[in-house]
Amino acid sequence: MEEYIYKIASDRKEQRKIGFIVLGLLIFSLMMIPTRIVLAKMLPGKSADTFSIYVDTATNSTVNQTKEVVECVATELKKEKEILNMEMFLGQGAPLDYAGLVKGSGFKSLKNQAEIVVNLTPKHGRDEASYMMVHRIRPIIQKRCESVYPDATVKFIEMPSGPPTFATIEVNLFGKDNLLLRETSKIIQESLKATEGLSDIDVMQDDVYTKYEIIPNVEKIIASNLSVEQVSNILYMAFKGNVVAIKNSGLQQDQIPIFVSLTEETRTLDTASKEELELKLSRLKLINMAGIMVPMKEVIDVVPTVADPTIFKKNMRNMVSITAECDLVSQVYPLMDAREKMIEKLSRDFDIERLTGMSTYMFDLQLTHKETKEKVLVRWDGEMKVSLDTFRDLGGAFISALVLMFLLMVVYYKSFALSGIVLVGSFLSIIGVIIGHFITDMISLVITDVHFFLTATSLIGFISLMGISARSSLLLIDFTKSLIESGIEKNRAIAISTATRAKPILLTAVAIILGSLLLATDPIFGGLGIALIFGSIASTLVSLFYIPVLMSRAKAICPIKCIDGKGINIEHMDVTAIAPEVHHES
Repeated sequence: MEEYIYKIASDRKEQRKIGFIVLGLLIFSLMMIPTRIVLAKMLPGKSADTFSIYVDTATNSTVNQTKEVVECVATELKKEKEILNMEMFLGQGAPLDYAGLVKGSGFKSLKNQAEIVVNLTPKHGRDEASYMMVHRIRPIIQKRCESVYPDATVKFIEMPSGPPTFATIEVNLFGKDNLLLRETSKIIQESLKATEGLSDIDVMQDDVYTKYEIIPNVEKIIASNLSVEQVSNILYMAFKGNVVAIKNSGLQQDQIPIFVSLTEETRTLDTASKEELELKLSRLKLINMAGIMVPMKEVIDVVPTVADPTIFKKNMRNMVSITAECDLVSQVYPLMDAREKMIEKLSRDFDIERLTGMSTYMFDLQLTHKETKEKVLVRWDGEMKVSLDTFRDLGGAFISALVLMFLLMVVYYKSFALSGIVLVGSFLSIIGVIIGHFITDMISLVITDVHFFLTATSLIGFISLMGISARSSLLLIDFTKSLIESGIEKNRAIAISTATRAKPILLTAVAIILGSLLLATDPIFGGLGIALIFGSIASTLVSLFYIPVLMSRAKAICPIKCIDGKGINIEHMDVTAIAPEVHHES
């Protein structure tokens, strides 16, 4: 190996060849990320023993209608052999778990809301991961059960492996005009539905529907010898229930109220229509002062009106949220595609300003309506925002580590060139990190048909590699400098130091690779393990073959005037005799 390294250090053509190979590999690996050959994601999905299904029907739905959708979902789930049992909660959320805690399921209390908790067989005893099961059954159940009633949505909620967020992709609209927010949310919802890889798209707002107000007609009430209070009490008792009497009890001091109302079946309308309501009211009759039965329909007016939807606010601003989940894909790439589709559709009615820069909200859009000049802010949130913030922060940490390492080396070597060699050696380990993820992704697609992502833990592994790579470069530089100081010719000293230090460098890499094998099989920290394994391989190759090239071109490697000549026979060289001469020439 010594002769080969000496040949490289002495031959400019070999140096240029190695330089072009390293540069080509660096460009090739870096281009894998923007070309989507290697996909980036915050954290991959993990197999769990449970997942939840959220069922939401139209805002004016009844419990029975919601129950029908839930039963449809349960019927489809019963076909799966790996499902042990299910728990269904109508009009409320399930007991809080990690996913429900951040998604607000504990606040569910409406008739159009339901939740199903699905318990699976232990993950180590089944072949199919939970996220693969969700991926397979989601389109089947949604196609079958969302058509039971209009505006019904069925969403699959998996136990998050990463940061607690409300949704994988969340688009928040802020503005003053609620009607404009509603119309804009429809456009964004259409854009998300048209984006490949996104599912469970839902708009977090109430539906606008027609409701009917029952207003007592005072003139007709007086003409019928009835009182307004009598009509109001009977109406309230019929539809809501009312206390009509009290009962004394010998077991307690408080009086027990007697509550009377119509049965659920009697007061429920078959269809939400004015005719059905009037038919129901015609069956309610009141007795007036003359003892005559008067139908309720004769003394009231049924007035159709529009229901007032709930207004959501955040930071004192009106807000509408549109959520979506990613189906076995990274949230970054659907975000890019959906954003361009939104801009194309929104540009018909809005003047659009892209909020770019290095801020937290660099992908946001500022919309200004062309006619009314009303402004709407489109702000991205959810796991996507956490991912961007994490990659941004890790990138900043990496750059900071490089700068601090460079400054430390400058202080130590008093040379920018030698510090640059250490820096380059540390950075080039990224070649192994990215190519390692590409190789692992190919293997993962063959075995499990699931992508292996470049994750936040992968970047942590890359940053960790910088210290290991820097150590190898420092070993070579310090040993080379000591050999040159003893009187050995520069290129021969580089060759000797590389051949001598190759064994400890290789042993260090092997130790890291063996120690990282268990990490590589973990669903969450697999990226960290792959980064350490392939990054160590790349770092070792760079240290043994490219660092010597850089040292041979660096004049700062010689603390004294280097001895010229083509290969000195070290075995027969009298170092003690050469050293004084070299010292004298310097």
